[in-house]
Amino acid sequence: MINLPHILVFGAGKSATVLIHFLKRTITQNNWLLTVADSDLATVTAKLDEHPGSTAVQINIEDQEARRSLVKTASIVISMMPPSLHYLIAEDCLEFGINLLTASYLDEKTKALADQVQAKGLLFMYEMGLDPGIDHMSAMQIIHQIQSKGGVINSFRSHCGGLVAPENDDNPWHYKISWNPKNVVLAGSAGARYLDNGEEISIPYHSLFNNEETLDIPGLYPLGFYPNRDSLNYIPIYGLESASSFVRTTLRYPEFLKGWAGILHLGLTDNNHVYQIDHLSIAAFFKLHVEQLALTNWMEALVDQSSNDAIAAHFLEQLNWLGLNDKDTLLPMSQGTAADVLQFLLETKLPLLPGEKDMIVMQHEFEYQIGTVSHSLKSSLVCIGENDQHTAMAKTVGLPLGIAAKLILENQIQLKGLYIPILPQIYKPVLAALKAEGIEFQETHS
Repeated sequence: MINLPHILVFGAGKSATVLIHFLKRTITQNNWLLTVADSDLATVTAKLDEHPGSTAVQINIEDQEARRSLVKTASIVISMMPPSLHYLIAEDCLEFGINLLTASYLDEKTKALADQVQAKGLLFMYEMGLDPGIDHMSAMQIIHQIQSKGGVINSFRSHCGGLVAPENDDNPWHYKISWNPKNVVLAGSAGARYLDNGEEISIPYHSLFNNEETLDIPGLYPLGFYPNRDSLNYIPIYGLESASSFVRTTLRYPEFLKGWAGILHLGLTDNNHVYQIDHLSIAAFFKLHVEQLALTNWMEALVDQSSNDAIAAHFLEQLNWLGLNDKDTLLPMSQGTAADVLQFLLETKLPLLPGEKDMIVMQHEFEYQIGTVSHSLKSSLVCIGENDQHTAMAKTVGLPLGIAAKLILENQIQLKGLYIPILPQIYKPVLAALKAEGIEFQETHS
């Protein structure tokens, strides 16, 4: 009996749609097998659509027996699960000798498995999505090119964001949900650290969205940005100890950042205090929450200011869009935190509607010297989704994983160990394949 290569995907949510589409095409071309497992069998079944060679499985990922029975049949596993659940899958892959790919950040717990992964001759690749993922690969390709010419990089700024496409930008937030809304709610909660002109900067969560700078991308409205996590960790990983400035940021429209700073001031991302909500209306919850935080006077002042202050007026419009005065829509929960309510509001008030498109924007900015001559380089990517299912987010998160799985099974990537995609053996073939899928950067030099 011939054992055909078998790709196992855990998770079939928003970001997995294009990945699954790519893998269906891939298994047909290569006579391979594909299994997609998720807690929602209907979602998996719809996305696989009875494609030959594919199998839909319903699973509780924390059911060890069911999970392990799937893992041991695979040639390679792709985890699209929430980050906290990757480790369960990693342990199983390690035990059964299966390669593992995921788009999530490499965590300390998994780093501790590095020696075992290497000893077993396996390849575990983390940060293999968009950001992190495509950002690493595209940046490292340029970094290595500059360094190969004897260049010294003095400044590196990398920006990436998932946005609504301009033609569907029709709300005061200038934003629509194209990925996990919980991640949007909690974004930036750990604050950020980066290097600016030789100085290490730490920004606490409550100040993170106050940045007034904007970024110009050809053909687009100027975009705002905020620092993303701890950029300092990537300085040695990128080999840019020479740089006096190094920052990774998340892109949003400027109006979103101003509004989100107000959301933080109102404590609406709080995930600790549990309210007895009992299916209150959205307006009733807002009133309860504002009173709980003793912000009634602040809200009254906001309303007063809105008559002659454009920023206050716009934030009030944003709150009204989310339901500040919505007495008809009832919250579908008996209890929950402000963050739970905010997540519900984002999902219901800012959805990417059928046929609408999202947009991914990424730009790297380099300042470097070759000898005594200074140079600037910008490398930009703009990717527009096809519709609300085949989104730019799903495309740029999913395709690097699918391409990497294909390259590994074809022995075109033969590395062993625990990696993120910063090596030429990874980024060269993956970026080439992404280009063939229409994901290509444009460079400008000065």
